[in-house]
Amino acid sequence: MTAGRPDLSAPTGDLLPGARAVRTIGIVSPGAMGSALGRAWATAGVRVVATVVGRSERTAGLASGLELLPDLDAVVAAGDLVVSICPPAAAEAVLASVIEASRATGTTPLLLEANAVSPERVAALAAQAAAAGLDLVDGSVSGGPPEPGSDTMLYLSGARAAEVTRVPAVGLRRTVVGDRVGQASAVKMCTASVYKGTTAVWVQALQTAAALDVLAPVLADLAEELPVQVEGAARRVAVAAAKSARFVDEMESIADTQGSAGASPELFAGMAAVYRRLAATPLAALSPEEAAALTDLRDVLSRLT
Repeated sequence: MTAGRPDLSAPTGDLLPGARAVRTIGIVSPGAMGSALGRAWATAGVRVVATVVGRSERTAGLASGLELLPDLDAVVAAGDLVVSICPPAAAEAVLASVIEASRATGTTPLLLEANAVSPERVAALAAQAAAAGLDLVDGSVSGGPPEPGSDTMLYLSGARAAEVTRVPAVGLRRTVVGDRVGQASAVKMCTASVYKGTTAVWVQALQTAAALDVLAPVLADLAEELPVQVEGAARRVAVAAAKSARFVDEMESIADTQGSAGASPELFAGMAAVYRRLAATPLAALSPEEAAALTDLRDVLSRLT
């Protein structure tokens, strides 16, 4: 457990009057993070359902351990809680699909919007959901995909956030940061600006160093202060490039969030441009798993041109 972070893996929080216990969770969609979140709940004894209809063979493999249903209607009908976790650019489309499935099946699950979007966007999503008779909890994930023994944190906000904290999970800590939708997403916008913004700086610096034939002394200098980061630089750059297409929208959301807070939006508009460029490189065609296997930094940097 990270110092200063309470362990909230056990159910916590008070339920609002009339709230329903969460016995079944629907995951939309079961990619690397979505499937891992699902397994964190499933390992603790919760029924977790998803669908991989129309998805790739890789996604079907990632969904191991989840109960697979024939379509989204079945997932929404079964779920007391339906979790949207997808590339940020798809958040609005996913919500529209969930609302349509809710209407088609006559069900009103609680929604957990766990995508990396700005507070303004998640507020708009909550308004859309409310117009359809659905309540929405704002959520954001900090850390890698949860697994037993991991330190992954799920930040939550909104009037019904406590209902999500009470669902047992393994390897997933939860904390409520406020009663307003948008507050959990604000946490993500701030933390991701450091984590992913720093990665973009590493990409820019190391690619420039390689192009100017000073990579060795640059790495030697950085290793004096940041030895662990230098050792893992090849994997960090490669995985970021493999995920770069989905990071573009996230960087733009961070820029919007910072701008609305009175900070300068230009920095993360620039970070979006970095990831947009990476999305056009050969590394972007790799899966994150393939990218994580790359260990030769010069080889990785050569694939960025």
